[in-house]
Amino acid sequence: MELQELLSGARDVVSVKRVYGDPYEKNGLTVIPAAAVRGGGGGGLDEKGDAPSGGGGFGVAARPSGAWIIEDGEVTWKPAVDVNRIVLGGQVIALAAILVAGRVLRGHQRGRRHSLVGIAASAAALARTANRFSRFRR
Repeated sequence: MELQELLSGARDVVSVKRVYGDPYEKNGLTVIPAAAVRGGGGGGLDEKGDAPSGGGGFGVAARPSGAWIIEDGEVTWKPAVDVNRIVLGGQVIALAAILVAGRVLRGHQRGRRHSLVGIAASAAALARTANRFSRFRR
């Protein structure tokens, strides 16, 4: 594939049509879908030997980001909800809660008790130490 062909294909892929979809209208409401599009490419050329050779490539990733809604002359933005991100965030929080609960239960089994007074005292000592060190940085 020639470099000009690669650039032409990239120009076709990264166009406004990839970011904003075709608007559609129904019952006086116009919707213009939008997406976040990212792309990258690379190439190289080897001039050793009788015939030069080379190669290149281009990749694109697109995610829906929302839609512009036009109704009665007013334009509003409605963001798309990424359910996968919400689920991943919930899983990360659940994993952190399980790990903390496991550490606390393991401490109870070994005879160490985590009381709120002890945790508060540790936090206060940590704050005093941080305050002492912050004076040196000024």
